[in-house]
Amino acid sequence: MKIVIVGNGMVGYKFCEKLVAKANSNEFEITVFGEENRPAYDRVHLSEYFAGKSAEDLTMAPPEWYASHNITLRLGDPITSIKRQTKTVHSHTGLAVTYDYLILATGSSAFVPPIPGTDKKGVFIYRTIEDLEMMTAHARKAKKGAVIGGGLLGLEAAKAMIDLGVTDTHVIEFAPRLMPRQVDDAGSYMLKAKLEELGLKIFTSKNTSAILGDESIAAMQFSDDTYIDVDMLVISAGIKPRDELAKQCGLTVGPRGGIVVNEHMQTNDANIFAIGECALYNNMIYGLVAPGYEMADVVVSNIIGGNKIFTGYDMSTKLKLIGVDVASFGDPFVSGNECHTIVFEDKIKGIYKRINISKDGKQLLGGVLVGDAEQYNMLLQTCKNKVVLPPNPEYIILGSRGGSESEGGAGILSLPDDALICSCESVTKADICNAVSEKNCETVDTIKKCTKAGTGCGGCVPMLKDLMLHTMKAQGKYVRNILCEHFNYSRQELYDLIKMRQIKSYDDALNGIGHGDGCEICKPAISSIMASLWNEMILKKGNDTAQDSNDRYLANIQKGGTYSVVPRIPGGEITPDKLIVIGQVAKKYNLYTKITGGQRIDMFGAHVNDLPEIWKELIDAGFESGHAYGKALRTVKSCVGSTWCRFGLHDSVSFAIQIEERYRGLRAPHKIKSAVSGCIRECAEAQSKDFGIIATEKGWNLYVCGNGGSKPQHALLLATDLDSETCIKYIDRFLMFYIKTADPLTRTATWLNKMEGGIDYLRNVVINDSLGIANELETEMQSLVDSYKCEWKEVVETPELRKRFNHFVNAPEEKDPTIQFDEMREQKKAKEWK
Repeated sequence: MKIVIVGNGMVGYKFCEKLVAKANSNEFEITVFGEENRPAYDRVHLSEYFAGKSAEDLTMAPPEWYASHNITLRLGDPITSIKRQTKTVHSHTGLAVTYDYLILATGSSAFVPPIPGTDKKGVFIYRTIEDLEMMTAHARKAKKGAVIGGGLLGLEAAKAMIDLGVTDTHVIEFAPRLMPRQVDDAGSYMLKAKLEELGLKIFTSKNTSAILGDESIAAMQFSDDTYIDVDMLVISAGIKPRDELAKQCGLTVGPRGGIVVNEHMQTNDANIFAIGECALYNNMIYGLVAPGYEMADVVVSNIIGGNKIFTGYDMSTKLKLIGVDVASFGDPFVSGNECHTIVFEDKIKGIYKRINISKDGKQLLGGVLVGDAEQYNMLLQTCKNKVVLPPNPEYIILGSRGGSESEGGAGILSLPDDALICSCESVTKADICNAVSEKNCETVDTIKKCTKAGTGCGGCVPMLKDLMLHTMKAQGKYVRNILCEHFNYSRQELYDLIKMRQIKSYDDALNGIGHGDGCEICKPAISSIMASLWNEMILKKGNDTAQDSNDRYLANIQKGGTYSVVPRIPGGEITPDKLIVIGQVAKKYNLYTKITGGQRIDMFGAHVNDLPEIWKELIDAGFESGHAYGKALRTVKSCVGSTWCRFGLHDSVSFAIQIEERYRGLRAPHKIKSAVSGCIRECAEAQSKDFGIIATEKGWNLYVCGNGGSKPQHALLLATDLDSETCIKYIDRFLMFYIKTADPLTRTATWLNKMEGGIDYLRNVVINDSLGIANELETEMQSLVDSYKCEWKEVVETPELRKRFNHFVNAPEEKDPTIQFDEMREQKKAKEWK
């Protein structure tokens, strides 16, 4: 049987892969014609090309794969005509090939609006690796960029512009909101605000009327007679199906394009099928890869004798746009009398969540998530499988009041076996569980290889891991919680290995106990472990690139591209002279100043190249780094205690200063906050901290594992009526035990919640020394205390380190001209982009 596939994109390749997997490829003579000069590559992750991935990294299969499966691959040789009467296709090079079945996987092309000037130099579309290569070359001389299109592809293109260094980038959207097909008005507003914080300038309800300039683009003119200066433009305003060949040979196409197909993906010619973005099913063009893969599977099934049909496809999607989570599922826009709607909105953190629930409160119909899409996979499965909602459906986006692990209903185990976990590859829950129980797939990588789940968009990988762990536990197997695919160890195992082998750089860790190139999960985690073990300057030994972005500049990156300056003020106690210095520094460098709830004075709006000079003046005045940027001890809050308060039992200020100076700079899996209250009136709010101390008539009560923030949790009482020395000893043990055993980015409250035995077990370890490690924990803590150095003092005194703090390498004195400010209450604030 002769099969010809026209198009070697992701869907065309997937057809080949599914055919050779389900049938004997020797029974078929398969020929693939591709328009591009390279084999099929992953367009879903195309923007990662700018983050360092090569074209080979994105390739879905090398030419050798096709040859090994008796597939003739002709690249750079597009089909120019189809002769249906003779069942023959003719290629650009003059080749004529006959077929029994013809598969049209021609995909789509970028829709370019009819705007005068789109042919000028500096105007690009965002579709192929060649497009990206041309963009990269042009971006080296571009200063101001723009993207036409505020949908999925447009915002991906905006991310590409930023990755290329064109930070002054505009997004132009004709519709009144961003991502109009996925996000509602409120969600779009939140997304717009988040993207503006990153420096993008967003224009909605904006129609481009002309692209100005001589040979090259110089500006964009809009229909409201406004314009912007631009020297680079990417058009990503949508797609149009590639149906030219179909029209030419008389196949039926839709009035707005697309090759009309039935539920078997057949055209009006029974021997010709269409799949992917060129296919029009039920008046719908599916612009996602997962429906295209399902179409490919339908055609393969029918060719080998099956009777699978295509019935439409769920268009739910989740992605991270320039670091901002965005997702929609089910019917995100259903409203009015058809449903009840629950909305959670946090404008401070930039989080918006909306769920639509049936009138009887039992079914989840759809929803929108912006800023936090952690629950997306479970929400999607709950919606698609019509899982009955809990009595309080708001818990599925807010978390239950008790903070139990089963937030959002019965969890992943309650899903039916035929629940589609991986939409891209049509892999069910049963497929994944069987791969674990029957084929001994006990890592995410082996499950991917066995089932193909997680190899498409990657959004289902967290659920793969959960199902794998649940299945292994049900079999009574020991479950290892490995860090990521590059380190086959848990964080605790890595901690021990790094300690025993005296590993002091990320590269040495990767070479010695890991593999591959590393990722954004393991880099900061390994760096944190080394910081907790050795307490060395985190920017030395090449570790700077492995740090979180805030740690790289020893400052929190703020809105508008400026940085924070937060000196440590132990216990909130400060002399008049030091107050004067803070005022002088803030005035000299034009910084916004604020007294925080943690009894510190924060200064915002610093240019990166001013940071060393600012810190030199502060250090000369006796200040040191407040570690506001690090996963470290932040503050030890205190009330005025017995020094001033008539209710105070002990000197809480002095004890808070002692505690803060002991644990300053201590690196941990997550940030740590503490407080000391001088009496039970609790003015320092010690019971909402990672560890808190409250004065009693006989000494101090020690509370641990409290948490403020989005999921507040009261700390639990660990020990009572302690003298100061014993209290510190117990804190030493508690903190070191947490540092050694907690997973990355896990607060103490979550750590305790997951600990078998809970507070009773923790009390036995810390107080009763049930593991026999108390002396070891105290010794290790004392070593960290003794080796403390202020990171900013080292930067100020080390010329090589100071060189890192420049906006522009070639012009170190020049400040970023794109940073602008407005005035607010007689102080500056980061400018709101309009």
